[in-house]
Amino acid sequence: MANTKSAKKRMRQVEKRTDRNRMFKASARTYIKKVRRLIEEGNIEEAEIVAKSAYSTLDKAARKNIIHPGNAARRKGRIMAALAAAQTKEA
Repeated sequence: MANTKSAKKRMRQVEKRTDRNRMFKASARTYIKKVRRLIEEGNIEEAEIVAKSAYSTLDKAARKNIIHPGNAARRKGRIMAALAAAQTKEA
């Protein structure tokens, strides 16, 4: 347990930041799962719409240093590749 005033404040700050970071990470994971599920179902148009939200969330998390920018880029690339493969398979 923290003893000094500054250490107690640090604990409060860490708790707030952890909650905020968890929210961003969870929403990004949710969007990615939705995109993958929609691709499997063959609903490409809806998957593209959800993918835009996923890109936005990943970019925002990378900009706020919640996840590494390379991590966000890799996840976006994998979503884009899955969408492209599904579109070529459909056509």
